[in-house]
Amino acid sequence: MGFQTEFNSVCKFKSEQELYELLEYGRGKMVKQGLRVFPTGQKVIAYTPDNVAIAIVKIVGCIAEINFQNQEVTEVEMILERKLTEEESRIQTKLAYEMFFGEQTKS
Repeated sequence: MGFQTEFNSVCKFKSEQELYELLEYGRGKMVKQGLRVFPTGQKVIAYTPDNVAIAIVKIVGCIAEINFQNQEVTEVEMILERKLTEEESRIQTKLAYEMFFGEQTKS
């Protein structure tokens, strides 16, 4: 019996700073609200806070806890596998809107 993660929310960054650190240093972490399970070793698409596909990352660690402020948080550690090309980003972003994020506004 295998475990499947929800592809749409695994690496959707809410913080520009967290995304910057990943892209700049090739390694980073993302903090999510709530207790979640992210399977280590899995490669996923990372999305910017604006829902644009930007890179392929590998999940290397996951810690879910209740912090000192009594909040449920999950820290996900990842490494950058590679940035997406412009064409890959465009296609993955369109697919993500169709499958997960909802309708994309035309601009």
